[in-house]
Amino acid sequence: MATNAAKVDIGFRSERGRILMSIMLTMGLVALDSTIISTSVYTIAGDLGGFAQFPWLFSIYLLTQAISVPIYGKLADIFGRKPVMLLGIALFTLGSVLCGFAWSMPALIAFRAVQGLGGGALQPMSLTIAGDIYTATERPKAQAYLASVWAIASVIGPTVGGLFSEYLSWRWIFFINIPLCLLAAVMLIRNFEEKLVRVQRSIDYTGAAILAAGTTLIILGLLSGGHEWAWGSPASLGIFAAGGILLFLFVLVERRATEPVLPLWVFTRRVLAASSLVSLLVGAIVLGLTTYIPTFAQGVLGTGAVAAGFAVATVTIGWPLVAGQAGRLYMRFGFRVTATAGSLFVVAGAALTLTLSIESAVWQAAIFCFVIGCGLGLVASPTLIAAQSSVGWSERGVVTSTNMFARSIGSAVGVALFGALVNTRLGGADNPDPAALAGAIHLVFLAALGAAVMLVLASAAMPKFAPKPGSVPGTPISASAQDPSTPVSDRSY
Repeated sequence: MATNAAKVDIGFRSERGRILMSIMLTMGLVALDSTIISTSVYTIAGDLGGFAQFPWLFSIYLLTQAISVPIYGKLADIFGRKPVMLLGIALFTLGSVLCGFAWSMPALIAFRAVQGLGGGALQPMSLTIAGDIYTATERPKAQAYLASVWAIASVIGPTVGGLFSEYLSWRWIFFINIPLCLLAAVMLIRNFEEKLVRVQRSIDYTGAAILAAGTTLIILGLLSGGHEWAWGSPASLGIFAAGGILLFLFVLVERRATEPVLPLWVFTRRVLAASSLVSLLVGAIVLGLTTYIPTFAQGVLGTGAVAAGFAVATVTIGWPLVAGQAGRLYMRFGFRVTATAGSLFVVAGAALTLTLSIESAVWQAAIFCFVIGCGLGLVASPTLIAAQSSVGWSERGVVTSTNMFARSIGSAVGVALFGALVNTRLGGADNPDPAALAGAIHLVFLAALGAAVMLVLASAAMPKFAPKPGSVPGTPISASAQDPSTPVSDRSY
């Protein structure tokens, strides 16, 4: 197996290459679903009614996805990645079928929640499997392939969604998932052989239930604050207080649990805490861009939907291009230097967005987003790989899921913060003029710049190189844990 990043050969015809193709297709389900619905919401609302409720089509998916991610991570470390991935595919398929037959907006929102429960398994398990079968040197290129799935989806998703809505039916944006889900399941079953050393381990059902309930309340408060109710209203204060109490109770339960669903040591180790903070900030920055760059392009610059989508799609184009080469950098200079350099690119790109005005061209926004995407490619992948490399097999699922959980929380916080900034500036106007909209969205760009500066600090907190599994005192590592550099032929698959 190659040890030089420049000589890494993914080899789609090889055993690992076929597994990578399987998880790329699986991650593609989540990526396509996240983009294909964006151009169909008005058609859906016109058919089912309940236009005021359509933001919940996105929010409820984000909510159920976020609360399920840590639970799936723990289950994967007990039962293996493959059964958890297949469970996620099954739930995603069921949710897609139900969404396709939805008869009202409330029903569609409820069925999107089922989809979110499936999506909560697919992305973290894909990244976990990639961390299992590739060495630390090889993972950047593998993760670049996975990131490229999002780049492709960001281009074809809105187009396909628009075509379905205009020429067929919006229901096909959900029905199209059915054959893709079946294909993904078949490929995973045929290509991924996972042989586990069965160890008697318990499941912390109490901790899982408290975590789900507490996280649900906190994210619900973030998503609904300023929209469904005022931030300072009794409803808002009560929901945050209840969520905070439950999360405090969760900490007490996890300290006593034999097999905690979210071990507290993931927040006490430097590499894991810094990586999670980076992921949280990345979630907020990406959410701000994907939500408000297209709005700026259409509402301020007067472009069409396709051009607006292209402006933000450059984020997911630059990301995989640079992520594929990140391995060379962090193997030579370390994780801290690589991530910090990438975060400085994000700062530069975010600062450039502040120069956008009503006289700007859409290609300028696209270039600025490309710069940010390149920076994120040097930040997100290396910090996740550092976290994965610091633990063995039996903890890698929890660590990867914690990282994805942090990104979901960052997205939820971004939704609340950026939405509050825009609404405060516009004063609730339904059809603001371009100058007013530009001023409001500039507050989002300014907040994104602040998050990018925090990203620099979080990246600087990363260690130069990831510690070996079990090398940090107090870190549990079971007998089934495996070193990330172990050849795939010697691992228990």
